[in-house]
This record gives sequence, C-alpha cells and structure tokens, in this order.
Amino acid sequence: MKKNIPNFLTLMNVLAGSLAVVFTLDNQWPTMALLVLAGLIFDFLDGLSARALKVQSKLGLQLDSLADMVTFGLVPGIVMYQLFTMSLGVSQEINSGSGEEALRLSAVLPFAGFAVTLASAVRLARFNIDERQTTSFIGLPTPANALLVVSLPMILLYNGNDALNNIILNPWFLFVHTTLSCYLLNAPIPLFSLKFKSWGFKDNSLRYIFLFVCLFCIGTMKFLSVPVIILIYLLMSLFFFRPAAKNSTG
Repeated sequence: MKKNIPNFLTLMNVLAGSLAVVFTLDNQWPTMALLVLAGLIFDFLDGLSARALKVQSKLGLQLDSLADMVTFGLVPGIVMYQLFTMSLGVSQEINSGSGEEALRLSAVLPFAGFAVTLASAVRLARFNIDERQTTSFIGLPTPANALLVVSLPMILLYNGNDALNNIILNPWFLFVHTTLSCYLLNAPIPLFSLKFKSWGFKDNSLRYIFLFVCLFCIGTMKFLSVPVIILIYLLMSLFFFRPAAKNSTG
C-alpha cells in the first residue's frame, strides 16, 4: 500500500490542476490560485514521500510529469488566454474606433497565451530525459513559471492600482511576458534548487538567503512579490550559483 501513497498525492495534483482550469475559465482567480498552490504542495509531497518511503518508480516519474503538465502547464496557458481576452476588451474600450482588423486580432491573439503550455510541455519532456537534473535546474521550473503567471491576475485584484492594471492589461506587455516565459522555461541557464541535503548554513547559504528574501518580499509586497522573487532567483543563480560539473538541470 505504501508504494501507492506518492502516486495518490500526484493524482491530487492532477485533481487540483483540473479544478483550477474550471475556475480559471470562470475568472475566479483567488480559488484558481489556491488550487495551483495546492497542486504545488502535492507536487512537493509526492516526491518527498517517494524518497522517504523508498518507493520511487518509473510510473511515478511519468505520472508526476503528466500532473505537472496539467497544473503548471495547462493552467498558466488558460490564465494567459483569459488575460489577453481581458486586455483586448480594455483596449477596445479605450480605442472605441476598433475596425475589422482589431476585431480579427481580438479573436486570434488570446490563443498566444497557450505558447506557455507548449513551452512547459517541452521543458517537462526535457527534464525527464536529462540525467543532469538532480540537484539543480537548467531553465525556470514549470511550478515557478506557473506561480509567475498566476500572480498577474492576483496582482490585479490585491495590489491593484491604475498604473499596475494598465501595465498588466496591456496586450503588448502580455505578449512580451508570454515570450519571456517560453524562453525562460527552456533557456540554458543553470539555476539552484531548494533541495536541502543538510541543514548547515555553509553548504546552503544561497538557499537560506533566498528564503529570507522571499519572506521579506511576501510580507511587504503581497502578490507583487512573486515576479520580484522570480527575478531575484534568476539573478542570484546567474551571479552566485556554480553548478557541479556533472550537474545542471533543464
């Protein structure tokens, strides 16, 4: 029975992601964000329990990737689709002389958001065949990218001011954000992971400093902290992280 515990937790990740899809389509952003967070917790627990119980399996590995594809691949794509749709509605209200070309654009552009889903699929497939991915990453992990995308509607709701709203609901910003997400997911950039092999500060100084910065940002900036934390994570990895020669993850 214990060998099925990690798989059960992985299936809970699938369920959380599937429910998040439903609430995203209905623009119920807080519930969607909670479900993605739940999926992230289940994703952490399934790997932790598999290692603790010593029941890692090929089935679990494949199931984990499929679950991540739903929660951290499909959901962000739908979030971007919805944000594109909202942004084009705002743009047409501002520029009420929307012609036939603008109408065509509003019908097609939102689908660009699903580029994030495609890039996530490529990254997860690469992760499964890249034997270097054990203690670090190459490219932004799909859960981190999902949190980045999910933070956008939450910033609109809870950090909202006219300046931020105008930026986030600008189609050009969303297009650049989508392009950047796709690049970061598969970029050959070594990034440190938060896996602790020991609790000593010397071996984990970068991780401890990063976690302290995360707590400070969350406490002072609410949901705006998410893109700031992702940026800090990338910068700390670029300037202070040196992966072992045999390690680098994708």
